[in-house]
Amino acid sequence: MTLFDGNFSNPPDQNPNPHPAPTSPSGSPGTDTLAPALAGDPLSFAPGPSRIPYAQRPEVPEDLRISWSWLHLLGFGFFTLVVMAVVPSLLAIPYLQGKHLTPEKLQNYLYSIPQFVVGSTFAVFAFIFLFLYVTLSALPEKPFWRTLGWRKLIPTASNLPSKPWLYLFSGAGLSLLAAIVGSRVHTPEDMPIEILMKSRLGAMFMMGMAVAVAPLVEETVFRGYLYPVFVRMVSGVLRFLGVESAQSIRAGISSSILLTGVCFGLLHGVQLAWTWGIVSVLILVGIAFTYVRARTGTVFASYLMHLGYNSLIALAAVASTHGFTKMSPHP
Repeated sequence: MTLFDGNFSNPPDQNPNPHPAPTSPSGSPGTDTLAPALAGDPLSFAPGPSRIPYAQRPEVPEDLRISWSWLHLLGFGFFTLVVMAVVPSLLAIPYLQGKHLTPEKLQNYLYSIPQFVVGSTFAVFAFIFLFLYVTLSALPEKPFWRTLGWRKLIPTASNLPSKPWLYLFSGAGLSLLAAIVGSRVHTPEDMPIEILMKSRLGAMFMMGMAVAVAPLVEETVFRGYLYPVFVRMVSGVLRFLGVESAQSIRAGISSSILLTGVCFGLLHGVQLAWTWGIVSVLILVGIAFTYVRARTGTVFASYLMHLGYNSLIALAAVASTHGFTKMSPHP
């Protein structure tokens, strides 16, 4: 099985009899041979057909038939918060020896050190990937990348294109649109990311991370891990409230596209000094990425858009600084 081995997403409601009566090995109906529902799954508390495990329900698109639920998400969230707090703190110790800075000046000082910013970001990404690999790669017959939504781009019922370069250029176009909208937002001069970009080394490191690392990690986490579990949780709650199964899946997809986009924008809040105009733009960008992932059934599509988006930003940075030779002066 290859990395992008493609059994693609199945549209809901294709099976005219989505919940056939269970049969015994001898073929007689009524004998309970269904596998038990996953532990911690809200669907397991609903009556009737919801006893079928989520990953085996025919109305769930194939690319959303995940095995993890809200319990795994809680563990992932706790682990991520601890890593984001502990790792940068430990890596900052050598740079803070003998310095006495106020909390306001501490962040700006650390963001002026490219080695710290890039090193701590890369370390956090590595720990998050390690957590996902250790907790998900043990799943039987579920390759790590495929279970996180990485599949081939193939023509689907959504009528979206299957040419990779179209998604790259779409991401670049979205980047241009976001830059135009963002240019109308007043940004503070001490915004952490702007401080980093005033250093030649910082700008080079930042653009390298933006193109080579960030799209891969962020798409795997947001569109590969978070989006499908949000769909599962929302649809599970709706089914518990009595909403019809296929309708609950559709509602779960729509709401989870928005929720994933919001999480994506908020992730960048600190480096943007919580400039809400820019954060709002990134929320819309995250919604666009997730919408493409949902329509195509593969993280590969949103990754290409993200790569095109960040690549245009990197090219603009190279052009505006004459190849990182003419940097803006520090404030």
